[in-house]
Amino acid sequence: MRRAGRLRRGDAEIYYEVTGQGPAVVFAHGLGGNHLSWWQQLAHFAPKYTCVAFAHRGFPPSSAVPGKTAPDSYADDLAALIQELNLKDVALVAQSMGGWTCLEYALREPKKVLALVMASTSGTLDFNQLKDPEIGEWVRRSPAALAELQSRGIHPAGGERMAREQPALAQLYWQISEMAPASFREQVRDRIRQQRTRAPSLLSQLPMPVLFITGDEDWVFPPAAGPAFAKLAPKGSAVRVPAAGHSVYFERAAQFNELIGRIL
Repeated sequence: MRRAGRLRRGDAEIYYEVTGQGPAVVFAHGLGGNHLSWWQQLAHFAPKYTCVAFAHRGFPPSSAVPGKTAPDSYADDLAALIQELNLKDVALVAQSMGGWTCLEYALREPKKVLALVMASTSGTLDFNQLKDPEIGEWVRRSPAALAELQSRGIHPAGGERMAREQPALAQLYWQISEMAPASFREQVRDRIRQQRTRAPSLLSQLPMPVLFITGDEDWVFPPAAGPAFAKLAPKGSAVRVPAAGHSVYFERAAQFNELIGRIL
C-alpha cells in the first residue's frame, strides 16, 4: 500500500509518501536528499512498518521557500505531518540535516517517540563541546579532505569509496541532490550550522533508545562523535561502520537496515 500527499503549512507545502502498514517509522533526509533518498529503506521495511518519507520544505517536490529560514520550521513541519497522518507513536530515522528536525521533535515530544536514529548527525548539538581528541583532529583535517573530494568531482556526502566502488549509486546520489537548487542548499547549510550550538548534555532528556550511526570515512560529520554522544543518552548506543562515508544509509544500505531494525 502506497499513497502520496501534500501537507499545507502556511506558505509551504510538504510532500510526503506513506508506504506499508504496521508501526510507524518516519524518515528525515539530509541536505543532499529528499524523500527519494530512502528507496532502499522503504523497500526493506514497508512489509512490516508504515514508512513515511517526506521532502523538507524547499526540497522538491515540496514547495520552494527561502533557505535562510527553512530549517527554523523543520521540527514544526514534522510535528504537523505526524498529526496529519494520525501517528500515535513513531520511530524517527534522521540522516544528517534530518537530525535537526528529529532531535528537536524528540526533545519536545519524548513520550511520542519510540526510538531515534541519528545517522551521521548530532542535529543542533555541538560536537566541539565533547572535547574529544579524535574529533579535534578530524576538525583540523576535514576542510582539506572536503576540498580534495570536490576538486575531483566527488560529492562530499557520497564520498570517495562510493564513487569508486559503486559509481551508479554515486551518480544517483548526485541526481537526487541536484533536484534542490545549489543556492538554496548553501543557505540551509549556513543556517543549520548557526544552530549547532547546544549542549550535548541535552541527550540526557531522551528516554527512548537513541542509536548513532557514523561512517568511518566521513568528512562531513566526525565518526567519533557518534559513540561520544551515545554515552550521554540514557539508552544510547553507537555503531561506526567501516568502509563507509557520510551516507551509510545509501552506500551500505543492507548494514544500515539491519542496524536500525534492531531498535525499531
